[in-house]
Amino acid sequence: MVAFFSKWLTANHLTTLRVALVPFIYAGMVIGKDEHWILFSTWLVFFFACLTDYWDGVLARHQGKTTKLGKLLDPVADKILIGSLLVLLVGMGRAPAALTVILISREFIVNGLRSIAAAEGMVISASSGGKLKTISQMFAVGFLIIHYPTIGIPTHEVGIVLLWASTVISLWSGYNYVVAYFVAQHDE
Repeated sequence: MVAFFSKWLTANHLTTLRVALVPFIYAGMVIGKDEHWILFSTWLVFFFACLTDYWDGVLARHQGKTTKLGKLLDPVADKILIGSLLVLLVGMGRAPAALTVILISREFIVNGLRSIAAAEGMVISASSGGKLKTISQMFAVGFLIIHYPTIGIPTHEVGIVLLWASTVISLWSGYNYVVAYFVAQHDE
């Protein structure tokens, strides 16, 4: 299947698509704030956007085209997708503002450290903790998008629990990035 799509798509196309879908997800959440079918349709678009995060990496490796641009754009696309939707969810009263501030602040701190490290010629690679953080945030936001009980699942409550878990994972992985920076700095 990857070979079929790799004839027409590059990983950067999928990453760009993830960002391009954000306004549609945003609009679906605002327009359909209490319409279950619109929110479910919006969730499907969000789910597809999340899948592009996985498939862009698969496609890049399959094509042997992991690029510096792709390594920059992929995490930025994730932050645009998750960060903008978390802010909207706070505005809609579906997510705690404090957790959103913590999550977004962590992103600024880690990205700042990575930029400083790059300026000093050091590389702080993405970690499995960072990937787990992104996945947990995607699950939390996905549940909070729907927010109404679905097939007996209290999605809003599950989303809040997942957002708390995601915050813990984010702080843990952020701490690991800070440690990695100081270890790399000490080794030089």
